[in-house]
Amino acid sequence: MLHAEPEARLAKLTDELETYWEVVLAPYWARIGPVLEADILHRARTVAEHGAGRLLDDLHPSLSWESDGLRMARRKHPLVRATAGAGLLLIPSVFTGPDLRTRTTPPDPPQIAYPARGTGTLWQRRRTAGAEALAAVLGRSRTLLLAELESPASTTQLAHRTGLSPAGVSQQLTALRDAGLVSAHRAGRSVLYARTTAAETLLRAASP
Repeated sequence: MLHAEPEARLAKLTDELETYWEVVLAPYWARIGPVLEADILHRARTVAEHGAGRLLDDLHPSLSWESDGLRMARRKHPLVRATAGAGLLLIPSVFTGPDLRTRTTPPDPPQIAYPARGTGTLWQRRRTAGAEALAAVLGRSRTLLLAELESPASTTQLAHRTGLSPAGVSQQLTALRDAGLVSAHRAGRSVLYARTTAAETLLRAASP
């Protein structure tokens, strides 16, 4: 349909993509983003200290760098440089599971999506040992709400978990949102609140 009517359909497609981002990814990006950034920094340091061969050898058990090229176990069709685009695009991901994902669509470069380091700990509950120190700055209610936002939650859910009134939760969330510490994302009839990267950094800094 998009190919047949690109101008008419493009706006709807972009709206759908924006909705997908808001509902599926944005509420969790404060957790996902730092994992991907840390992986990229680690890979860049590996290249700088040991070269690209070490990077490719360490990327995934099914990959190996040999003198005549990059080998991928269990891949049915080889990546032939004559038909693939120039270069190689490496994509860290938290959605691949334990496997690699590949894409070859000339003239684009071959792409390999691989599991980022730290993905296994992405959803572990984090320590909030510094809550008392942070409460002295933000206030007890706001600190409590930030600690509860391990995963996105609605005002009603947060009120139930914390014992605060829904009106009180809403007031504190508004203040946290104005300060850039939480973000709001609509999911159907609900609005889910999530910690931002700034809030994650603040909680880590307050922990001993």
